[in-house]
Amino acid sequence: MFSMAELFPENQTAKADNVNFKNGNAPGVSANAYGSEQLSSSERVSARGAARGGSSVETAQAMTVLICDTQPVTIEGVRALLESCGDLQFLEGTDSLSQAAEITRQHSPEVLMVDKAFGVQAILEWLAACPVSETAIVVWGISITEAEALRFLQAGARGILRKTAEVASVVACLRSVAGGRSWMEDCVFRETSRGDRYPRTELTAREQQVLELVEQGCKNKEIAQELGIRPGTVKIHLKHIFEKTGVRGRYGLALNGWRERGSLSMPM
Repeated sequence: MFSMAELFPENQTAKADNVNFKNGNAPGVSANAYGSEQLSSSERVSARGAARGGSSVETAQAMTVLICDTQPVTIEGVRALLESCGDLQFLEGTDSLSQAAEITRQHSPEVLMVDKAFGVQAILEWLAACPVSETAIVVWGISITEAEALRFLQAGARGILRKTAEVASVVACLRSVAGGRSWMEDCVFRETSRGDRYPRTELTAREQQVLELVEQGCKNKEIAQELGIRPGTVKIHLKHIFEKTGVRGRYGLALNGWRERGSLSMPM
């Protein structure tokens, strides 16, 4: 068994530094979500640049990442991971969605990672009530279904990630969304796609119309009204689409549409 000190040795130094700041009343120090004290974002970036022998101007180009997670140990793990990434900078950690919104408004991080454990509906409502358009939202959790992934993406999230992902995938996701792209692990899709064997060009004009409306999140009745056909006819078209594309389920079709349009980056 490894102790927390062995897993995260830099945290022991950070704690000692916090005590010195508190006793010395150092300027520019503010409390974070867990009651510890830390330098402001700009001061912290400059300090790390000097410590690594580089200039503060170079390090200031690092993209900041805010973590909102239900488990403090997870936050510390991500903090340790980002320490090894020269282009990614840990900003702060919190276990509150409301506080994450406030920190985002104040510091405008490039990326905000949100734990799915807060609840799907709670996160969707939070995204709707506290839009942070300039910050890329990554929703991650132990398990995420196609339906959940689609809802998060439609609500404004830019990244979908599982907590069981490889370290390289986590870093790739953060870099991708910070760069303005959307990103999702390919494993979120069900293992039923036969994509290349059944290209979309085989679909009829009407099936293409149905598919496009499905990708927009429309239900069968809404598709029927839009196209002036019966709901039963929509079901028949969907059956043919599933057979031709090899994708199972309307959520899979919608996500596949995102991928084919190049809206999502997915590791192979």
